[in-house]
Formats: sequence, structure tokens, C-alpha cells
Amino acid sequence: MHTRLIQIDRKNLASPEMQACIDEAAAILRGGGLVAMPTETVYGLATNALDEKAVAKIFTAKQRPAWDPVIVHIDSNTMLDEVTASRPSLVDLLIKNFWPGPLTLLLPKSAAIPEMVTAGRPLVGVRMPADPVALALIRAAGVPLAAPSANRFGHTSPTLAQHVIDDLNGRIDCILDAGPCQHGVESTVLDPNQAPMLIYRPGAITREQIETVTAEAVELYREPEQLSELPPDALPSPGVGLRHYAPSARLVLFETPLAEMPEAIATIFNVEHRKNSDAKIGLLIPTELIPRLTAILNAGAGSQIAAEKITLRDWGRWNELAELAVNLFASLRALDAEGCGIIIAPVPPADSIGAAIRDRMRKAASSAPIDRKN
Repeated sequence: MHTRLIQIDRKNLASPEMQACIDEAAAILRGGGLVAMPTETVYGLATNALDEKAVAKIFTAKQRPAWDPVIVHIDSNTMLDEVTASRPSLVDLLIKNFWPGPLTLLLPKSAAIPEMVTAGRPLVGVRMPADPVALALIRAAGVPLAAPSANRFGHTSPTLAQHVIDDLNGRIDCILDAGPCQHGVESTVLDPNQAPMLIYRPGAITREQIETVTAEAVELYREPEQLSELPPDALPSPGVGLRHYAPSARLVLFETPLAEMPEAIATIFNVEHRKNSDAKIGLLIPTELIPRLTAILNAGAGSQIAAEKITLRDWGRWNELAELAVNLFASLRALDAEGCGIIIAPVPPADSIGAAIRDRMRKAASSAPIDRKN
């Protein structure tokens, strides 16, 4: 299969040229094809959510197991009514405050949604994306779009069109390249049908924001201590209880205060280098620590090792959690591309979107971070 790459100019989305590009992609979707589209979270692999044969192509292209449900993307309350059977009154308040945006709501599905979309479960994950390209595509297609992340199953999520090409070139019909995604981590997944409401996957919409808007309690889903790589009997939501978002390299995580971080990284590097002397080690580093860490490594390990066996990646400013979130997946992919066999990374605090970053990093590493806070 030839995968067509279409460049989208966000600044001129209303132009005849861009409308023709959107219409071309929409025609592919109406015909049961697969289109990778940008969203404000990550790139999604979209198809007609009402067409079971089309949805099956998503699972084939991504090598995604059938027991893992996918999220449906809509452009209006009219389309919401088409894909859901009912919704709690609280949902309208959530929609008013967070849609369009990175919040997925688990709601009773309508008969129009194929069982494959929800993996046989009664609730369907639905969201209205804020990205204008995604909204334009849904409107042009005229159908709700099933759209999990546009990557091979379990791999690091795509925040650039090039990431989609790396994973799915030749396996899908079209990629809309509209540049980098705004948030860089997947949507928050919330079940509003129970009290307290339950967040299955943290994202850019935080627990605190939801509680403030609704004046209702919200709990976080408790992941198992060990994330299994085997199919679970039941997944209550996309992206829970599994090793996921993973680079090819082994990801080593640790926690420590920022002031102690350079020494902690140097210590972990020395341990990993002694155990794996032939491996190239990538270091995912906050911007403000790069000069100090470089000096420590050069003094302790020697310039030859630093040059040949270490790759430093500027992750972003440590106190700017949104910046870290945007750069996370792209940084992991970049270190993979550099040939790193091991990636060492600090885990940010759980404040705000930090909870989503920690969730993705833990699943990517499939292990608890080393605690160096004490």
C-alpha cells in the first residue's frame, strides 16, 4: 500500500487548497480507509467508527489486539447522540467546560457503534478534539472517527507526522502532516457514570480541574504494581494495565530533587555502563542541568566515553511540566534513533499534567522508578 503524505497549513486551513486536502482525506475515510490525523494530544489513526470492516483495519495496521478498545472522535453534540445511548446529567457540564479538548468520556454506547470499537464492553470512549484540522476532517467526513494513536501497538506515541511514517508507512492510506501536537500526551479518560468519578488515564485535563468544575469527587484508577505484557481478561479503558508507550531502548527511571539530579544521573549512568559497557546510553535531561551534568560526566567518565557512549537530550525546563509533556515522546523516539540501548530519565512530580507524564513513563519502562529522594 502506498501511504500518501499531505502537508496541511494550519494558518490557511480555510483556503481552497487546504479544503481540497481535507476533502481528499475525508473521501478516504468514507470509503473505509485509514487516515492519520493530528490532534492536540498525539496523532491519531482514524477511520469511520460506524464501519466495522474499516475499524478492523486499524487493528491490523497497528497490530493492536482485539481486546483493547479505541476512542471515538466527534465534532458535535448531534454526533455524540449518534454514538451514545445515554449520558449522566453531569456530562453536559463536563462538555461545556472541556470540549473541544483532551477529555475522553466513557459513556453507554449506542447500537450504531460496532462491538469491535469497545472490545465488547458497554461503554464507549468519546471525545471532541480541539485541533482544528481534526475537527475539519470529522466534519468533512460526516461520520464519527475511531482513532487510537497512530503508532504500532505498544510503541511510543507519535507527536509528529514523521513518527507516524516511521511506524505505519505502507500500512495506511494517508497522513495529514500539520506539524507537532499541542500537548504531547493522550487525552484524560474519565468514567462519569459512577460516584466518585474515575480517571482511568491521566492527561492534560487534570483531576483538580474536573473536581473544580463539577464540585464532585474524582479518583484515579489504581494501576497494578506490575504491568503485564499479557492480555488482561478485561480492560476497563484504553491504555491501562499494560506496558505501553515504550521506546526500543530500556528505560531506567528515578526520582530525586532537582538539585541532586546531576549526581544521581551520573551514579546511575556509571552502574549501567559497568553492566552494559557496549551499550550507548541516552540521558533525558532538564534544560537547566545540562551544563553541570556534562561537566560531571566528563570529569568522572572521561571524554572518550562521553563522546561515544552518552547522548544527552534536552527534555525542557523542569518546572514547566507542559513543556516536558510536549517533548516526552519525541525525545524518547530521538534517543532510539540515536541508537541508544538504555535511556535514563528523571520522573517529574505528579502536579498538574505531571501525573500524565508519570503514567506514560511508568508504562514505557514497565517498572517503578528508583527512589533517590532520600
